[in-house]
Amino acid sequence: MCGIAGLALKPGARIAPETLAALARALAHRGPDGAGTHVSERAALVHTRLAIVDLATGDQPLFGAGAALIGNGEIYNNRELRAALPLVPFRTGSDCEPPLHLARAEADFVPLLRGMYALAIDDSERGVVTLARDPFGIKPLYRCAADQGTAFASEPQALLAAGLATRRIDTARLVELLQLQFTAGTATVFTGIERVPPGALLTLRDGAEAALLDHPPIEPGEAPRDEDAALVALDAVLAQSVELHQRSDVPYGMFLSGGIDSAAILALMARLNETPVLAFTAGFDRATVADERDDAEATARAVGARHERIEITETMTWRHLPAIVAAMDDPAADYAIIPTWFLARHARGSVKVVLSGEGGDEMFAGYGRYRAAARPWPFARPMRARGAFDGLDLLRDRGEGWRAGLLRARQAASGSGLARAQREDVATWLPDDLLLKLDRCLMAHGVEGRTPFLDREVARFAFALPDRLRARRGLGKYLLRKWLEANLPAARPFARKQGFDVPVAAWIAGQGQRLGELVARAPVIAEVADPARVRDLFARAADRRAGVACWRLLFLALWHHRHGLGGAVDGDVFEILGERA
Repeated sequence: MCGIAGLALKPGARIAPETLAALARALAHRGPDGAGTHVSERAALVHTRLAIVDLATGDQPLFGAGAALIGNGEIYNNRELRAALPLVPFRTGSDCEPPLHLARAEADFVPLLRGMYALAIDDSERGVVTLARDPFGIKPLYRCAADQGTAFASEPQALLAAGLATRRIDTARLVELLQLQFTAGTATVFTGIERVPPGALLTLRDGAEAALLDHPPIEPGEAPRDEDAALVALDAVLAQSVELHQRSDVPYGMFLSGGIDSAAILALMARLNETPVLAFTAGFDRATVADERDDAEATARAVGARHERIEITETMTWRHLPAIVAAMDDPAADYAIIPTWFLARHARGSVKVVLSGEGGDEMFAGYGRYRAAARPWPFARPMRARGAFDGLDLLRDRGEGWRAGLLRARQAASGSGLARAQREDVATWLPDDLLLKLDRCLMAHGVEGRTPFLDREVARFAFALPDRLRARRGLGKYLLRKWLEANLPAARPFARKQGFDVPVAAWIAGQGQRLGELVARAPVIAEVADPARVRDLFARAADRRAGVACWRLLFLALWHHRHGLGGAVDGDVFEILGERA
């Protein structure tokens, strides 16, 4: 995991050293182990390194075959790619060196890579700059038009810090953020800054787009239709993925919840490792939400894992929330950023890599909303049919425009009703919320996050399963539960789960009037909502629906302070919001 940035230059364009230095400074948290640059007549490349593989010779940019490459992420089939290229004179042990040579030999090299990545390649022989992003969108990449050509970076804030983009904010996207919790599609909240789409292979010539190839995250595959045979095949595909995701030259651990997905990862890590797995679990100081630490500890104990528990308190949250929100420069108002950020801060004292269960629900149909959406007409219930602020009479824009990104993904989805619902989430919720959250919260502390469920072979298998092996008896992830029942019964895969929650509503309710006044006075809130109604909403934050809406307004106020106004975050919530009193 690293940070990348740079420009594909127009003919004759020059880039100031100060601009490259500003990009490097802005991305230093993603790569505290080193930095490098490369400048040619076509491109200027900046790399900040988090050293995970090939600690001795893996500094970037990498050079070879008339090209230079910078990358963020991990190519898990590095060993296999090297074996398939016996005539290539590799200079390093870096997992990113095979893509450098593949890009010169193959017009479309993305299907050959198995991993999470954002790559930039300056190809002198072809006279082009190539950007590539993994098909699930695990690793971020953004671009914008600049005076010198096309600029790109791992985070929008780097483009802003270097003066390559402006802080103009699209208010319609803020409304989408409030209603949906994230923004779907390529457009960001910053006018002019776009996400490079997941799976994109983008060719830039003379500083402008010349070609764009798309690679879907889910490709056609095969899976047994018989349950027993499917369980054997599931074991093989998951074990292979976890083995690949454990390839590292530095210590690694995992995030363990009380749920199915992380328990499955733990079971396989315990099988594949000779030493005890190190697992981290977060809990809260409020009895109003389920505490997963005891369940996680019992699961960890069953496989002999080392288990570390952390408690997140209200005081901790108010103190660090401005910094947590600041990490989300591309905003996702998912309250799970709170435990993810604290877990990463704790884990960095022991490891540089953590495996997590993100993607298990999307691959194996875990959410109840999938089953509801797959019901036959007229009983089907479309996903996210209602925004968080519908009926609250609070937003200035009460239109339906915030649904546009979801509807585009919904119309493009294919397969059974269950598969279409899953594909909609894979195209939106997964890259634009869950993976964005994981990337920013971990990279804020220089920790790499890996997601074994989001592997091309796992996806091929999972989406080839018949619906009856995905969802049965009113439960999702049926086959995964059956596998876990045999491999780690202590995880109680068929027990009724309360679900993961964060007590933000209870915390906000305890500060309702004080916090409501501060949030209502934030300039961005007046742009999108009626401040008087915001105060009223915070007064009834103990109600769950009102509490969720209050959390998103609080998130927006803090986010705008940092990324809209460029304010500092060296204070607690009340100090930061109080600066504008």
